[in-house]
Amino acid sequence: MKLRHPIFGLLALALLATVGTVRAETIRVAIGTQDTTINCAAGGLLIRELHLLDKYLPHTGRYAHVTYDVQWKDFTSGAPITNEMVAGKLDFGVMADFPGSLNGAAFQKAGKKSVFITVLSGSIDGSGNGIVVPLDSKIHSFADLKGKTISVPFASTSHGMLLRAIAAQGWKQDVDVNVITQAPEVAGSALKAGRIAAHADFAPFSELFEYRGIARKIYDGSQSHAPTFHGSLVDAAYAKQYPEVVVAYLRAALEANRLLTQDPEKYSLMIEKVTGIEAPVDYLYLGPLGLQTRDLTWKPEYRRAVATAIATLKLLKKTDVDLNVDTFVDDRFIREAFKESGLDYEAALKNYAPEPLVANDAVTGKPIRNFKDVARVWVVNESKVRSYDKPAEAFASLKTIERSDGKVRAVFVHDHTSGLELFAKQAWYVRDAHGGLAAFLLKSSADAYARSTAGAVVDYANATSGATEAVAAR
Repeated sequence: MKLRHPIFGLLALALLATVGTVRAETIRVAIGTQDTTINCAAGGLLIRELHLLDKYLPHTGRYAHVTYDVQWKDFTSGAPITNEMVAGKLDFGVMADFPGSLNGAAFQKAGKKSVFITVLSGSIDGSGNGIVVPLDSKIHSFADLKGKTISVPFASTSHGMLLRAIAAQGWKQDVDVNVITQAPEVAGSALKAGRIAAHADFAPFSELFEYRGIARKIYDGSQSHAPTFHGSLVDAAYAKQYPEVVVAYLRAALEANRLLTQDPEKYSLMIEKVTGIEAPVDYLYLGPLGLQTRDLTWKPEYRRAVATAIATLKLLKKTDVDLNVDTFVDDRFIREAFKESGLDYEAALKNYAPEPLVANDAVTGKPIRNFKDVARVWVVNESKVRSYDKPAEAFASLKTIERSDGKVRAVFVHDHTSGLELFAKQAWYVRDAHGGLAAFLLKSSADAYARSTAGAVVDYANATSGATEAVAAR
């Protein structure tokens, strides 16, 4: 028998060692979420709860023998996510434009780099941020807040909204208004106790306070016409090493978004179960014609939102870092995720429409075509929200539901001027001579519309009390 040269034995051992190393490789996928910030659901909560990431993580080629260590960690704000990302404890993070920009700045300060890889949900006008006042407050508009104390989570996207609203009035911060920092969980009790005149916050807390009867909204971020969004970031070094894993995460987000479109009621209830944020609040954001568009493309307005956030944070002296938006926002991964999912990124990029409502009127059975004054009623134990062509018809149905021992989760209406979706209990209404109703967020808007139409301004209680008679008389 011919003996092999010893070098061949050594090479064989080295080869076996290499193969063993490949087989033993473990790739961490550590994701920091904000479950209670429910417009982040497609980038975190739903992916985790529905195990969507498992469907897309690669298992071929260089990933043929890897093991994935998927880690989820939930936070109530973006700052601690950034801390853990910079420390190397998280690979992905979900947060808004302002904290996301601070994320990029913190990475740069540490000699590293993070990139914003997708939008999850946003509004090119700024809806999703809002300002609320106590229920019994005499304040009905932002102009009424002069000389008052307003709280806001500092360095948040809602802080940026508040600063723009102050500037639009020609006021000076700390001169014409007293702005203090306060987290939403503290602000709720402060509002109830009357310790602050108003609170500004990001999604979904303005609407949550409304739904829970703690406060009412007097200002919606859309009045600022300044884009805002929540999205996902990743450590750039991680993305360079594992680009296919980044694409897999984004494909999971795209599927979560598709499921929300398919059955927003079902997944709003799931979000309520996980977070405690009531399903109607979730639906207000995630359902058709919602407060924000669930848009995963990098529209120019969202790129500008990042630039605005960076500039504002520098003005607030929260950072002194110059971030290059062109490299900080990286759309290569989401474009590839669209492609691999069989979706048209360019078509989605051009689409600014809200999630459409495809529904028949619950009274006539006819398809609803005019969405300007559409109203909806969500009845407990019904899988789908009922839709009505007009608020009066929706309100008239409430007595019928009560007589059949039904219980209503929530009633939704839309601002007659802006189309903004509202909780019906918090809106103002103008009743015309025929009993028809138009809804408004602001009392001043209702007053102006009433003057122009010879209508009467009424609150929710008065609007609902006369609805049955008015509809029956037609």
